[in-house]
Amino acid sequence: MHPILIVDDEVEMRIAMSETLKHCGYPVEVSHNALDALNKFKKGDFSMVITDMTMPKRSGLELLKDIKAINGRIPVLMVTAYGTIETAVEAMKHGAFDYVLKPFKFDVFTFVVERALTLGEEKKTAAPGKPATLEGSAAPPSPAEAREIVTADSAMQKLLGVAENVARSKATVLIQSESGTGKELLARFIHDRSERAAGPFVAVNCAALPDTLLESELFGHRKGAFTGAIQDHKGRFEQADSGTILLDEISEMALPLQAKLLRVLQEHEVDRIGGKEPIRVDVRVISTTNRDLFQCVEKGSFREDLYYRVNVIPLHLPPLRDRKGDIPLLADYFIRRHAGKNTREAVAVTPDAMEVLCHYNWRGNVRELENVMERALLLSGGKDVQPLHLLMGPAAVTAQGTAAALAKKPAAATAPGANGDALGIAVGMSMAEAEEKLIFETLRKLGGNRTQAAKVLDISIRTLRNKLNEYAAAGKKLDVEMRD
Repeated sequence: MHPILIVDDEVEMRIAMSETLKHCGYPVEVSHNALDALNKFKKGDFSMVITDMTMPKRSGLELLKDIKAINGRIPVLMVTAYGTIETAVEAMKHGAFDYVLKPFKFDVFTFVVERALTLGEEKKTAAPGKPATLEGSAAPPSPAEAREIVTADSAMQKLLGVAENVARSKATVLIQSESGTGKELLARFIHDRSERAAGPFVAVNCAALPDTLLESELFGHRKGAFTGAIQDHKGRFEQADSGTILLDEISEMALPLQAKLLRVLQEHEVDRIGGKEPIRVDVRVISTTNRDLFQCVEKGSFREDLYYRVNVIPLHLPPLRDRKGDIPLLADYFIRRHAGKNTREAVAVTPDAMEVLCHYNWRGNVRELENVMERALLLSGGKDVQPLHLLMGPAAVTAQGTAAALAKKPAAATAPGANGDALGIAVGMSMAEAEEKLIFETLRKLGGNRTQAAKVLDISIRTLRNKLNEYAAAGKKLDVEMRD
């Protein structure tokens, strides 16, 4: 996976966004202004760009226009502390994927990032001229396969059985669970098995937009209703007519909007901003949240009457730590899925690596596991995945998991190199020694290409050069000619 480019002139915000995404398994590169970011974008490959709106010398909006002129398929997420409906409309008009106001909740932030990457990947898959898969590699997943829920867990099987039964009804559904568990996937599962399957499925992130813009997005507006409303706009409810609308993170919706949503659910009609008469809609509503919505009711941040409207069918997705029996199944599934996407051959996960996976805490749930497996596939170089390729961080693995993984091979857990050499990662070896061996092996496999190695290792080219200088000063030099 290509890194995500984060652009913000505030050091603290750059670090916060970067560390959040790294924790979820995403590779990241940062930039402190729009000019530097544009230069990096022209030279490298990025899966998406996240940029602040207001920056010195050149704004995030100008950067958005530059990026879209170079590659219109790259999703760009705008973040700002000075949001107005005019600037939001302007950003959307120029192709921004979404618009998030500071300060924002980081679980919401990661959700928007995941949505952008998923939709960006779908656009690439649909683009003409995509490369053919390698002989013997897994084929890229079809849209239906990409929405598949993979599980052998008995509790999950029961949940899916309930979801399939209620799919044929018109009842509203509320899915409550942690971020990264697959709430939208379950919502699509319900839609695909309903009588509305041939209709649209429209998802709205209620936490990612300011209230004024969210109202317009949900219910639409008439031309001239406000500054920037240059034409009539169909809201998401109208777009979802005869289908399903997903209201993600509904707990973050402001109380005045909750009142308008309640009317839509009761009367089955929407009022566009600036409109003269209501518009009838036939929409099935599925809501999701990572909060306890009833607690929000008790705190007064969510309307009790709306709660009972959206909570007709309550569903709860368990976190990955409560369904660890699915980890081997999911790990293999994600390896095969991303082998197809990256034109690589599917590989096996060694018992040592699987032991580490099964003892990991998985705060990012299934989403984090998918990112870890894609990275491991790319780092393994076509060989079986070893613990070394997981790069999850020793602090995140429980002592029990670490001991169990290492106890299996007290001598040395090895991973074949490009020339058949072993990495020689052994029990008792320091992290610095293991890091040195990983850097050398990655460079060896990439023919000394420092730029590519830095991307695979998820570090900056400057950090890599500094490491190599340290090794050279200590008399350690790689037997491969370095190049950028």
